Order: sequence, then structure tokens, then C-alpha cells
Amino acid sequence: MILEDFKLKTKEEFTKAQQRAVSDPESFWGEIASTFIWKTPFEKVVQYDWNGTHTTEWFSGGKLNITESCLDRHVETHPDKLALIWEPNEPQDTAVKLTYKELLDEVCKFANGLNNLGVTKGDRVCIYLPMVPGLTIAVLACARIGAIHSVVFAGFSASALAARIQDSRCSILITADGAFRGGKTVPLKDIADDALKSCDSIKKCIVLQHVFESISWNNRLDVWWHDFIDGLSTTCTPQIMDAEDELFILYTSGSTGKPKGMVHTCGGYMVYTAYSFMNVFQYKQDDIYWCTADIGWITGHSYMVYGPLLVGATSVHFEGVPSYPDWNRFWKICEKHKVNQFYTAPTAIRALAKHPTTHVTNHDLSSLKVLGSVGEPINEEAWHWYDKNVGKSNVPIVDTWWQTETGGILISSLAGVTDQKPTFATLPLPGIQAALVDDKGNVLMDTTAEGILTINYPWPSIARTIWGDHKRYQEVYFSAFPGRYFPGDGALRDENGNYRITGRVDDVVIVSGHNLGTAPIENAINEHPQVVESAVVSYPHDIKGNALMAYVILYGISENPVSLIQEIRDLISKTIGPIAKPDRVLIVSGLPKTRSGKIMRRILRKIASNEMDQLGDISTLLNPEIVDEIKKALS
Repeated sequence: MILEDFKLKTKEEFTKAQQRAVSDPESFWGEIASTFIWKTPFEKVVQYDWNGTHTTEWFSGGKLNITESCLDRHVETHPDKLALIWEPNEPQDTAVKLTYKELLDEVCKFANGLNNLGVTKGDRVCIYLPMVPGLTIAVLACARIGAIHSVVFAGFSASALAARIQDSRCSILITADGAFRGGKTVPLKDIADDALKSCDSIKKCIVLQHVFESISWNNRLDVWWHDFIDGLSTTCTPQIMDAEDELFILYTSGSTGKPKGMVHTCGGYMVYTAYSFMNVFQYKQDDIYWCTADIGWITGHSYMVYGPLLVGATSVHFEGVPSYPDWNRFWKICEKHKVNQFYTAPTAIRALAKHPTTHVTNHDLSSLKVLGSVGEPINEEAWHWYDKNVGKSNVPIVDTWWQTETGGILISSLAGVTDQKPTFATLPLPGIQAALVDDKGNVLMDTTAEGILTINYPWPSIARTIWGDHKRYQEVYFSAFPGRYFPGDGALRDENGNYRITGRVDDVVIVSGHNLGTAPIENAINEHPQVVESAVVSYPHDIKGNALMAYVILYGISENPVSLIQEIRDLISKTIGPIAKPDRVLIVSGLPKTRSGKIMRRILRKIASNEMDQLGDISTLLNPEIVDEIKKALS
């Protein structure tokens, strides 16, 4: 059997797969896993202990190298098929296209270079690169030789980069002279140099020449990428790995405490990312797929590198931003490359929706067959804008829910196969045993319910631990509800079993004795025609215990902000109830966000509580300048 045999093409097939994955998970996942290249067959499909050691193992005894399933097997059958299309920051620059054979050659050369430096199985390699083909090459080269890659998004500060290198004790850093971000150049090498001042584990820094600007140079430490691979062989024997050997460490941006280094392993991650990619996006072999994320995030790992390559897909990779040189850049690329699947974040959709629809309508988007949303729950207004203007009300939207910790999509519709519903992630994928519980851990048995989301059974791509801190892993994900994985999100379930993610559980506040989820309040605010986006947080109140504050971004400038604020408060009162009305509404030009687009509500809570000295490090934010702007507006 081949992986394509497990592609679900009808609702009936989906339902049968769900049932079989629950009744006989070992047979279900074992058959899917057998379609990949194994050096030694696995002996046991799954073993886990979610009550004591909080460990999970998939495909025990199996030996493999994930790059053989990503590259070698496709080179054997279609070496000249495009693996990736790289679209540069400047639209006038030529796109780079790499076939599977060309990609394998580059991966092998770089892998041989790492071997020459003495990098061996289990060593950690930090990758701090812009969205260039070299990033994919470096990731796969590490996997080829069994080194554990730790990608750090190339927008992070020196201190954030240093913290990640220090935590995992990386021996090699791979970076570039700089990166292009819209009309700006980011001095990556300078940032890396600052980071390395406090990192004694780094033995060599490999530098990709990309922006061709002058940089500082350390002859002992630094080596140019092109010199590093010069004359090296395009053949590299893959390191044989156990299924449970570490593939990569990826740090969550974390709203509190130090970032968590989530560890993902080779076998289970391989099986689940491929299976979920193929089914959610209904990928066909001649399709062109584009995920707009950065490989520095889990979305990029799972659904730009590994998932697509494992199924032999052609992916678009993009260095730039949606606003440069203007707000039609996304649609130009879709038209240029005849993109079939387009996967982006609600943050980007809302930003695009602020601008005239002519940016969209002036382009031929008839090639689009699937639209996707990732990163956070999509609000209704953004969903309908996406559906109407990009999909012409004729393209399925997959609203995917998952996390860095889950490795792959857990809840989503399958494009054109299962039913979609605006703002609902819809149904768990086969093998994902979701349940709603109350705050005491009691399972909510009614079909229609609202509570805390939990997962009752392991899936192959679950993160196995936090690097160097398994106790923290146990406490964060398994202590709240023993025997269940706790992702930290609340959800509601409708009469058809569809799930809607309602937001972080820690974003539930008690106001005057009433439990209020901030997500429904934000959804109500966002329904106002002048509102682009909002964030609601609590702050201490002498009478209520906690009060609510709403930060609101508008389309344009309000001529009568006092009247507008009252309209917003009235809308909340009508939609949810008077108790949910924020005491304060502040109109702002932006919200503090991580580089992955998540709103940093922790910072907003600190500002609302007047705890300005407790904001922590804001240098890793996408827009740190907005913090000062908000502080001034409140002063």
C-alpha cells in the first residue's frame, strides 16, 4: 500500500477512519506508517503512560531516516519534479526553483560539510536564517546526519537567540549576513554576533551570503556557506535513527517564563505530518501549495518542510511580507505560480481586509482550490471576507487548530470532504480523541457543550518532552487533568460535534463573581463594522475584583470616538450581556504580537494593571514600538 491509499475522499471514508482509529489505533497507524521507508520495521506501534512517567512512544524498534522519505524516494520516481519554488522579497527578482534531485544534492553537500566539522548524531545545531532555500536545506541536512535542528525565527533578538542556544547547548550556528523584510534589511550576522558573546558552546558559525552587505568577521569562528560546501560530494549516506530519536527542538514563544524547547521525534512526526497534510489540504500530485508561514515556527516545520516533502508536493516559499511593495503581493504570487492551496494566518487576513478589495479582484485566483487558516481562531468577519473575496464563495476553508506541542493539525475540516462552519475548526482528525471537561475534570457528555478541551489518547506527532525539563512538561500538559493531555484552550461543541476554540483557558476572568471568557467578548467587538481587531484583558478593580479593558484597532480614524466606544459597549451588552461590558475601551493603532501573529495578552494585562515595570523582554515582539504607544495613550 502507498500513502495515497489513506487519503479520505468522502464523509463516509472519514467517519470510518475516525471509528477505526479509535477502536484499533495500532492497526490504523501501523498500516499508514508502513508506507514510509524503514531501515528496520517497527515492533510496537504505540506505548504510553499518561499517569506516571508521562511518556509516549510510537513505532518502537523502527529505524529510519526521515530524509529518505522526504527526498530519496521521490528522486527515484520523479527527480525533475519541483520540490520548492522560492519567491524573493523583491518582486522583480527571479524566483528560484529546486527539483527533488537538486534539493537532495544540496542537502547532501551541506550534510557532508557538517560531518566534516565533527557534527554527529544527537548534536544540536541552531539555524537562524531568513526564509531562503538555504533554511530548508540546512534543516534537512541536520536530519540527514542525525543532528537535532533548532530553528530560531530570524526576527528574534540577540537575547532571545542566545537563550535558545544556551538552553540546548548548540555547537553550530547557521546564519546569514542579513535578511530582507519588506523595504528593510535586518542585520542577522550582527545580531548573531551579539548573541554569541554569551554562548560558549558554539564552535563554528556558518554564514550564508544573502544581502551582500559588509559584516564583522571572526576568522576562528566564521565560515562562508559557499566555502563550506565547495567541492563536497552530492552523496551522503543517511544516519540511521530510532523512531524515538529526537528530530528537532522548537521553542515556543511562551507568554510567561522561559521559552519551552519542545522535542519532536523522527518516526511519529513523520507519519502524522504527512497523513494530516495530505488529508486536510486534499493535496494532489500536480498541485502547487503555498503556506505563508516562516519555517521558524511549527507551521513552517510541519506544513512547509516535512509534510509537503513527505508526500512529494511542490511548495512555494516566500521571503517577503504581504504589504511589500504593496498589499496585493500575496495575490500576485498566487496568480504567478497558479497556487492551488493557500494557507495563512487570521492576522494576515485581517490586515489584508483593511485595504481595498481591488488588491484581490485585480488578480486571477481561479487556480485556488483550498484556503487555510492557522495560528489562532479566525473571527467571523475575517472568515467571511476570506471566503467572499479570495475564495469567491466557492473554495473550501480549512480552519486548523493545533500547536507547537501537537506537531500537526488535530482539529480541522478536510477540504471539500467534510463540512466547514465559519469560526469552527470542526471535527477532530482520525485518531484524535478530543473531549470537553469542566474545571474539575468531569467529562461533559452532552453533544452540545462548552468547557475545557482535552485529548484522551496519544497521536504520533505529540511532543515527547521539554528539552532538559521533563518535570515542566508533566506539570504544564498533564497535571491539570490526570491521564489527559491539556492544551490550555477552551472550546465549545455544537450539535454536530464540531469544535470551536474559544481561547486560552487562562483568558477566562471572574468579574463580579461571573466567569467570563474574553474570546466571545472580542468576537462581539469585532462584529462592529469599524473594528479590525480587538483584545480584551482583565485588571484589578476595587469593587468588582476584576474589570475588563478592551484594546481596539479601527479601520481608519473615528470622527467621534466617544460615540464609537459607546456603540461597542452596547454591542457587547446586546450580544453577551451587560456584565461583559468593558469598563475601559482604548482605541489603538496596533496590538503587541509575537512574530507568529499571536496577541501578547500578558503584556496588555500588565499595562492595564499599571504594572509597567513587569512587561519583561519585548524585543522579540513583531512590533515592540506599539507597547510605548499604548502606554502613552493610557498615561
